[in-house]
Amino acid sequence: MERTMNRKLVLEDGSEYYGYAFGSKKDRVCEIVFNTSMAGYQEIMSDPAYTNQMIVMTYPLIGNYGMADEDFESRTPTCGGLIVREYNDNPSNFRSVKTLGETMEEYEIPGIAGMDTRKLTRVLRDNGSCKAMITDADTPTKVALKTIKETVLPFNLVEKVACKKRWYARTANAKYNVVAIDCGIKLSLIKALKNLGCNLTIVPYTTPASEVEGMKPDGIILSDGPGSPESVPEVSELISKLKGKYPIFGVGLGHQLVALSYGARIVKLKHGHHGANHPIKNLDSGKIETYPQNHDYTVDPESVNGTKLTVSQIDIIDNSIMGLECKDDKIFTAQYDPKIISGPDGTICLFDKFVKLMKEAK
Repeated sequence: MERTMNRKLVLEDGSEYYGYAFGSKKDRVCEIVFNTSMAGYQEIMSDPAYTNQMIVMTYPLIGNYGMADEDFESRTPTCGGLIVREYNDNPSNFRSVKTLGETMEEYEIPGIAGMDTRKLTRVLRDNGSCKAMITDADTPTKVALKTIKETVLPFNLVEKVACKKRWYARTANAKYNVVAIDCGIKLSLIKALKNLGCNLTIVPYTTPASEVEGMKPDGIILSDGPGSPESVPEVSELISKLKGKYPIFGVGLGHQLVALSYGARIVKLKHGHHGANHPIKNLDSGKIETYPQNHDYTVDPESVNGTKLTVSQIDIIDNSIMGLECKDDKIFTAQYDPKIISGPDGTICLFDKFVKLMKEAK
């Protein structure tokens, strides 16, 4: 029996894409982006950096291995919606405790399946990210477009996902004390540092420098998070006061905030980098590796000239900056999700580099 398409996606240019509902049945207006990863939909939809964004998955089959408790990147997923070609509501995985649709319903995240995601991805690639609305199939186009036009997307998304009070992540036989500035920190980053012998104190992004210094950290990590780095000037000011005093590692949004603190500029990308297959070149070693990325903003290369920062890594597809460093201030960054372990070919995990800097500082 053929199903009736009961939901649709409306872009702000008036184009419409029809499909079938899964997850929440709520209407939602958000920015829409596409992700090219072939696996990891649970980590993607629970990544705080996707807050208030609809995600088009280019891989056609989504939901087939369900949801596992230990694979969430945040305790409360905040993405705006999920758009897929084929949704599987009968997962096969011994670790699965819920379906993707059940999880999305729990966190009020709407989804649409059954549409031509290849066409939609090409539109977003060619025209750039835009506002879009998930709504019922019978919603008049004029009504949807009016709603899209009148919806003002929030600017400071970090405020929505960052912790409001400090909290702790402890490990046995800890060697280092790290303060993590939470702009939307991922649980996998916390796990990686705990595995390297770090006790973490996770603090709100509004924490003053004097309070951080009072915690006597061995190092400071600046987390990834959603939106523009210019929405959280408090963190740039914090970096300016702390750089040179402690080893500092900026990841994702943290990378952009480091750039701002040194006087560089940030620009918005046409459609962002979202996926697990971006080739990144290390300018010191010449090695090229692929890393997952999830960001809509980038550092303007020309603006780095004249600062104390040097470019350490680039994306070889568009030459955008993927890593910055200031050796004098013991500070370095990665725009992407760094590997958790060093490779057998001699590639150095950036977490190991961070630990080495803390060891030397001690």
